[in-house]
Amino acid sequence: MRQMRIVTPTIMALLFLGVALQSVDATAQKTLNQQLAGAWTYVSVDTVRPDGSRTPMYGPNPQGLVIFDGHSHYALVNSRDDLPKFAFNDRTRGTAEEFKAVVQGSIAHFGRYTINEVDKTITFHIDTSTFPNWNGVEQRRPFVLSGDDLKWTTPAASGGGSGEVVLKRAK
Repeated sequence: MRQMRIVTPTIMALLFLGVALQSVDATAQKTLNQQLAGAWTYVSVDTVRPDGSRTPMYGPNPQGLVIFDGHSHYALVNSRDDLPKFAFNDRTRGTAEEFKAVVQGSIAHFGRYTINEVDKTITFHIDTSTFPNWNGVEQRRPFVLSGDDLKWTTPAASGGGSGEVVLKRAK
């Protein structure tokens, strides 16, 4: 009887360890595409100058969402949190200054994406963008994915320097 009590906790501990190791192994085996799938919110979007100085491209509190569907489709929208309201409550009747603030304070695009697991890059195959010069363009960006944190860099940002985007998995 005494031997039975010793064996049972040992067996239980080994079973628990086996289940725990399977769980860790399953997470480690997920592809980067599977790990990336989901919704992400913006933490920061900075222009990084050659001297290392930073300028927030969409203010100190960028708003928006990036969604990767896990089947190679994505949608991205990003905006300043302080965009001015239009004087007329009609988005087609803004002033030149209002239109300029919106264009300079936001970006959106969607299309397909591919992940290169070897060099840890994501390529956006942009179908349509609010910046029409990007329509039909491919943009490759190195990225780092660590749990619920995602960061990618744009080596040559359209505003000069490089761009650094930091996102957090949406909860």
